[in-house]
Amino acid sequence: MVQKFSPRVTGIEISGIRKIFESAGPDSINLGLGQPDFDTPQHIKDAAIRAINEGKTGYTPNTGIPELRSAICRKFKRENGLSYSPDQIIVTAGASEALHIVMQALVSDGDRVLCPDPGFVSYASLATLAGGRPVSIPLTGSLHLNVEKAKSLMEGARMIVINSPGNPTGAVEDKESVRAIVEYADDKGVTVVSDEVYEHFIYGKNHWSAATFGDNVITINATSKTYAMTGWRLGYLAASADIIGQCLKVHQYCQACATSISQYAALAAYDGDQAPVGVMRDEYKVRRDILWKGMSDLGLKFALPEGAFYAFVPMNPALAEKIIAAGVVIVPGTAFGVNAPDYARLSYATSRENLGRALDRIRKIMDE
Repeated sequence: MVQKFSPRVTGIEISGIRKIFESAGPDSINLGLGQPDFDTPQHIKDAAIRAINEGKTGYTPNTGIPELRSAICRKFKRENGLSYSPDQIIVTAGASEALHIVMQALVSDGDRVLCPDPGFVSYASLATLAGGRPVSIPLTGSLHLNVEKAKSLMEGARMIVINSPGNPTGAVEDKESVRAIVEYADDKGVTVVSDEVYEHFIYGKNHWSAATFGDNVITINATSKTYAMTGWRLGYLAASADIIGQCLKVHQYCQACATSISQYAALAAYDGDQAPVGVMRDEYKVRRDILWKGMSDLGLKFALPEGAFYAFVPMNPALAEKIIAAGVVIVPGTAFGVNAPDYARLSYATSRENLGRALDRIRKIMDE
């Protein structure tokens, strides 16, 4: 029997990042996957163990446990200057689910969804799964949002996704750019979805939350990067009550609730000691500098990354293929859209030793 599948599914591909990661050899040095190499801080793990021992293993309210939603509101006020109430928060299975339910709730068939290109692999695919039509926003030469180009595409669009610090670029948008996007989108009736999962890993610049500048903004974040909790699958979205009401329907039927144990762990993360975040940020900065200098010395020139833990390096596809074949896992720019085929993303969320080994392998290729 020949199966028939939805064109929404057949029209997308498995992430290029995952394809490369899963095909890597045993001696490969992984500069491909965007995952912190730090362990989850001990006080967060202790809270999870305590929750298990106390039997907090059942379903929670669909939106998340009240104490966590309150802690997230305090975090928004303390770190971002934003005033949300607990009923404006949905706790999700990572930022990935938050993005999914937003697209499903807001995007109708044929709706245009503006996505940065190059940009995170999920945006365009999730828009397609929702029946929407992803539209690429080219970046500037310095890999920042092209504000004027974004404005020119907004007429009649349903949504624009922004991501600062950016994946794969490592670019951090300045206050004026974020404000301009939000205010122009508001004038055009376009909802802004702001993915802020890398907000704490910024080097020398400031983070500006899009919701600072307007109300028609959905803020998405997660514990995954900030607290090295990728496998805990704990994220959230914050938005107006009417948006939350519709997103909750999708969340309820596809997920019911985020994992109870992860929610109690996240509560300890947001209300507990924040020192580990600073330790990770400082170490990422050192690693960034090692990678940037090493690649620059090899003649691969690129702007110093401003945030996240990625370098987006100009290189032709043939060189990228040689580097991967030599056992250094990197991600070709084609995985992130159509506008950067002559780039590759390198993650420096790995040890200094691994970065040194990777640079040695790349140097040998460049010397051939």
